[in-house]
Amino acid sequence: MSSPELSAAGVEKAAAVLAPVVHRTPLEHSPRLSEIVGASVVLKRENRQIARSYKVRGAYHFISGLSEAEQARGVVCASAGNHGQGVAWSCARLGLRGRVYVPGNTPRQKRQRILALGEGAVELVVAGSSYDEAGAAALADAEKSGAVFVHPFDDARTILGQGSVAVEFMQQAEKPVHTVVVPVGGGGLLSGIALWLKERHPDVRIVGVEPAGAASMQAAIAAGAPVALPGVDTFVDGAAVAKVGALTFPLVRDLVDEVMSVAEGAVCTEMLELYQVEGIIAEPAGALATTAAKTLAGTIPADQAVVCIVSGGNNDVSRYAEIVERSLIHEGLRHYFLVTFPQEPGALRHFLDDVLSEGEDIVVFEYVKKNNRETGPAMVGIELEEASGLGPLLERMDASPLQIEQVPPGSPLFTFLA
Repeated sequence: MSSPELSAAGVEKAAAVLAPVVHRTPLEHSPRLSEIVGASVVLKRENRQIARSYKVRGAYHFISGLSEAEQARGVVCASAGNHGQGVAWSCARLGLRGRVYVPGNTPRQKRQRILALGEGAVELVVAGSSYDEAGAAALADAEKSGAVFVHPFDDARTILGQGSVAVEFMQQAEKPVHTVVVPVGGGGLLSGIALWLKERHPDVRIVGVEPAGAASMQAAIAAGAPVALPGVDTFVDGAAVAKVGALTFPLVRDLVDEVMSVAEGAVCTEMLELYQVEGIIAEPAGALATTAAKTLAGTIPADQAVVCIVSGGNNDVSRYAEIVERSLIHEGLRHYFLVTFPQEPGALRHFLDDVLSEGEDIVVFEYVKKNNRETGPAMVGIELEEASGLGPLLERMDASPLQIEQVPPGSPLFTFLA
């Protein structure tokens, strides 16, 4: 079956196919972000979509358009979790068999939801440690078995289905839309939105945002073609793609105004703020756009709006300890040190009384040398009330007779210890 044309009309046709099937998710005003930006910020709540992600749009549009012969062969896909859920739900609804390949870092919550949404129609296969490795395994399966490979982003049918998000939020917007901020993994959502907006609403500014540890679209733009990153930080699992699509890249390059990146720690801070202030559960990729929106402060006319795509809400509650940790480190509120205590009485008391000050709490204390707790260094995690307290703390450490070494975030030692 030939792929449909990549055009605004193609996005509109996909939107018509999806309208009776998927949720028309709300477009909600965010007072918190609006105050920061100085203009109306509205959130397109795709975290309230079927399977709690926009991915079902591309998956259903793709699978529902297969011929009877193709559907009889079944489908196979690779996914960091959300696309797999969309494929599983679509298979159950359309009566197809499918296999979903996920990397080993896919949260357990997403794996369980894939099986639940598939209602017995799909098989879950864990392969590799990244999306790209799972993708290679899924492609090999498709070649061997004859099943149709449902690409999560680099296929016209997927792109058009995902682009239907734009048709909805432009219909829902109460103020003129100045800027749309869209998360980027492989580029399917961003290219689909850009495809429709640049033809139907060419004055709207489009900004893509990637996690700093997986900035594959920016690497492609710099190189002039998709290139594989040598490594990715898989924390933002829904956007941790090492190489963007051959179809999505030229669309993003030609139609998107800017692609930027945000630090994973900043994403964690925003996830916590979304939850604590707005009551929104967002997965890391779902918080990319609202994290980046903060950088637009003072650049948007007060009578216009910024649309942020909250792309997914499949966050495993067991990850929140890591999210809080990364946020505190990013905000400069948590720091780690290797402290060597001499084998003499009063060394620990000196550290507590003379090095630490009011409002500085020890949150981690662990001896590194397990076989000799009297002389081995200890990893000490200290939490501050304000980031500005780090300077005075370091001064007191320098004045102390203790041997104290700060462990900077990102160092191999920090990763090993923390």
